[in-house]
Amino acid sequence: MIVSISVSNFRSFHHEETFALTASNRFAGHHHDHLVSIPGTDQSVLRLGVLYGANGAGKSNLFKALEYLVQMALSSRPRGSLTNREPFQLAGNLSDPSTFDLQFIAAGKVYRFGIKVDDTSITEEWLSEIVGTKEKILYERATSPAGVVTVDASALKSESEKLVALAAIGGPQNQTFLATIIATLEKSDFGPTITTVLKWLRSRFQTVEPGAAFGVIGPYLVDNPDCASFASNFLKSSSTGIDHLKILKQEISEDDLRTMIPNHLLEPILKDISASEDGSSLINVAQGLQILVERSGQRRYSRFNVISAHKAESGTQVAFDLEKESDGTNRLLNLLPALHDLHTSDAVYFIDEIDRSLHPKLVWEFVHFFLATQKHHNSQLILTTHDTNLLDLDLLRRDEIWFAEKDQQSATHLYSLTDFQVRKDLQIRKHYLEGRFGAVPFMGDLERLIPKEPPTA
Repeated sequence: MIVSISVSNFRSFHHEETFALTASNRFAGHHHDHLVSIPGTDQSVLRLGVLYGANGAGKSNLFKALEYLVQMALSSRPRGSLTNREPFQLAGNLSDPSTFDLQFIAAGKVYRFGIKVDDTSITEEWLSEIVGTKEKILYERATSPAGVVTVDASALKSESEKLVALAAIGGPQNQTFLATIIATLEKSDFGPTITTVLKWLRSRFQTVEPGAAFGVIGPYLVDNPDCASFASNFLKSSSTGIDHLKILKQEISEDDLRTMIPNHLLEPILKDISASEDGSSLINVAQGLQILVERSGQRRYSRFNVISAHKAESGTQVAFDLEKESDGTNRLLNLLPALHDLHTSDAVYFIDEIDRSLHPKLVWEFVHFFLATQKHHNSQLILTTHDTNLLDLDLLRRDEIWFAEKDQQSATHLYSLTDFQVRKDLQIRKHYLEGRFGAVPFMGDLERLIPKEPPTA
């Protein structure tokens, strides 16, 4: 679970801003089931965080900051390539480093991972374990102005001598030490701490972009029948008109495949498959239609098709391709694997613009279902949204509600509803729309843009 994320000099963030999911002691007893204890402390972390703000206020830039940090943590980079960071461009020195600092809970421990990065290198990197009020440095890395990388990982010597030996070498200046570990060592040589951190970054934390399609929905539902059943039931209960889903898998010939995908698109795919080690690839043809290409001696092709079944007036079942369903139904289906994962395992999802194409009632039910199914799991959901129906203190705690707003220099600031004196019975939605908490669009004089009627004679 994420405890906090701090970012500076990235996109619309100028000076350091922090999005913290530690629970406030002021609201003890209010939605106590939304809390999970932070190991080694008397504090708790929140299961939910909801971020509001006007269009262009920087909500999505927090999402992009986390995506960038995780991508830099896990991905090796060609030597000499740039870091592709995006500094704040409206003030200050563009050569100043961008900073990202993430605190999270994994396997019952609190870790802190962060980097400072300029255009060409990771200037600093750190990984530590936080125990109560103390911080134990696990490794620290620095890059000199001459590009020399030094890493001190002596605290991990008892876990992995090969990892410490790799630290002595350093690694590329534009690549994190975590990424260097992944690219250089066998998994068995990572040691338990690095294995835990990488597992969380790779598989327990997921981001979902606005309008993103779950590109492998067909094979995923075939491999996860419990999720397929869950998705069918949720869609049926959500007044989408869908009675249930059918997931079909069918072997096809190469000739069949060529009727679905033009040759100029298909040939590069088949060439890449032939050159790959495992010789398999998934082709996303359309929403709900994917082709799996496997190479085992000769190529084999499997077609996965997700069909939505509706009940006709006569009581018979009528099948529809997902492409014929509404944008909202497809958006909901693409989010349901995340919701299933959240209520069956310990996962963290950051969904940007959850309300994209969804009715406010569905968004409310999505959040309510997540919160109501967390008794036996330590999952966490972070959202950005414009949907004010979630501003409901019967659903959320006050410390779960956050705002993003830009100042006169167009720099984003983050702040919580806890920064305001708010009664429990206050109509949060009404006061937010009235501008009491900021983070709403400031409308100029639009009247002057309305064409004037010419005076009558």
